[in-house]
Amino acid sequence: MRGPRPSLERERALWEAGSGGSGLVAGVEFCPPIRGLRDSKLLAPVQRARLARVVRARAFAVAVGAASVREIDRINIRRASILAMRRALARLGCSPALVLVDGLPVPELGCPHQAIIDGDARCHSIAAASVIAKTVRDHLMELLAVRHPLYAWASNKGYGTPEHLSALADYGFTPHHRKSFAPVIQLLLSSDFLARV
Repeated sequence: MRGPRPSLERERALWEAGSGGSGLVAGVEFCPPIRGLRDSKLLAPVQRARLARVVRARAFAVAVGAASVREIDRINIRRASILAMRRALARLGCSPALVLVDGLPVPELGCPHQAIIDGDARCHSIAAASVIAKTVRDHLMELLAVRHPLYAWASNKGYGTPEHLSALADYGFTPHHRKSFAPVIQLLLSSDFLARV
């Protein structure tokens, strides 16, 4: 893996999984090199699951923070993402020397951090956090798919795929859909939906 490789012994990395449904962030405290570890989006589900087990076994600490659908609707997706980041860091415990964040700087994080664009492809620790976050989120989506099979969450992972949008139009939304999700807003404003309530 090329690019920035901060070598602080107690660095932490954060990565956010998905923007559909609830916000979820994984934090990993220093993870030694692991063969095959890379951006979670480039890994098959079986590879991700195997690597997630290895990361959990080898990292100093692993934690997940989340923001609920209600929190996202109340404070917006960006603030909820920061809230989830803070929760993940709090669960990791003790103050980090540096937090590596995938993407843009997050001044509201309240601790020393380095933002790395495409960090999951360029930084080992962020790649480790991405594998944990995506594995946990995909598992949550699979559980929701069992409870609400009409929405195909196991395959769309909460994203606005044609199948998911069709289910929203046909069956409405669930408590697990954000009311601030554009397709749900459109549904709420549609005359068909208003006629049903």
